[in-house]
Amino acid sequence: MAEKTGDPRPYNAKKRPSTTEPVAEESKISVPDGWKEQPFTREDNPKGLLEESSFATLFPMYREAYLKECWPLVQKALSEHFVKAELDLIEGSMTVTSTKKTFDPYIIVRARDLIKLLARSVPFEQAVRILEDDVACEIVKIGSMVTKKERFIKRRQRLLGPKGSTLKALELLTKCYILVQGNTVSAVGPYSGLKEVRRIVLDTMNNIHPIYNIKALMIKRELAKDPELRTQNWDRFLPKFRQKNLSKRKEPMKKRIKKEYTPFPPPQLPSKMDKEIESGEYFLKESQRRKKKLEDIKTREAEALVRRQEKRNQAFIPPEEKSYEPKEGKRCDVFSLSGCYKWPQCHHALRLSI
Repeated sequence: MAEKTGDPRPYNAKKRPSTTEPVAEESKISVPDGWKEQPFTREDNPKGLLEESSFATLFPMYREAYLKECWPLVQKALSEHFVKAELDLIEGSMTVTSTKKTFDPYIIVRARDLIKLLARSVPFEQAVRILEDDVACEIVKIGSMVTKKERFIKRRQRLLGPKGSTLKALELLTKCYILVQGNTVSAVGPYSGLKEVRRIVLDTMNNIHPIYNIKALMIKRELAKDPELRTQNWDRFLPKFRQKNLSKRKEPMKKRIKKEYTPFPPPQLPSKMDKEIESGEYFLKESQRRKKKLEDIKTREAEALVRRQEKRNQAFIPPEEKSYEPKEGKRCDVFSLSGCYKWPQCHHALRLSI
């Protein structure tokens, strides 16, 4: 009988956890500073693509004049990568199509992003950078994040800042071109910068001021310059801001106190006949009722007459006069040589009273 080879454990038995030691940080492969990926050339794909791809996008009417002016530059930039571009002014659309000579399979996606940026009012000088390998784009939709229009305009203005200072600071820290246009925010730059731009834009629309994120980015930039701190956790250096909700809900003038639930119905209120029976008026005759009603009317009229008379007499009551007490120790400026210290003896006060 042949011996069994392989793992003697049954097929459903659990394997023991690995006891291998973790890999040391020094043995890990690290990307050197300033390293860039080699560009994709014709030699990497000499036979080209099998199928043609195309993308189209619409543009608003106010961009028609600018696109008509810069479209030759767009065609020239895309022709270097063997991509055909068409501008349809009647339908208001832009179309990019790959050709048989196109060798880069991803260039058609970058051409699609190029026409998207041009439709979102990004200038051609900044939008053409998307054709580079280390540059990407991001279009953040902010129109549906805030319900009220006034609040949306105020938070969108925070991204710009006074005279565009906040937007300029974000561009310097993230190395991205940022454009706030209508209900979208367009950004063009490296991948790491686009990630920060999207986070800051979303935080700003969620009522977090961008100055807090700008301060954190400045600290991160200084920490990245230190080779020892580059691989460590930076949470202890970054500021922690707590969001304070200062807006309190307006309390109603009349607060309704919720009563405890009882399965029994409330007691029945006494009717008019029940009240008359309790007071004894129900058993009186009609003449006695009229007599009592007249007495009540006369009593109310007498009380009202007394109140009116008191209100009239208040106009003839003299007001209380304020008692004036002389201030001792104050010297008169007019008769300072005579040594006048007491107010009743001051001749200057007597002359003013006359």
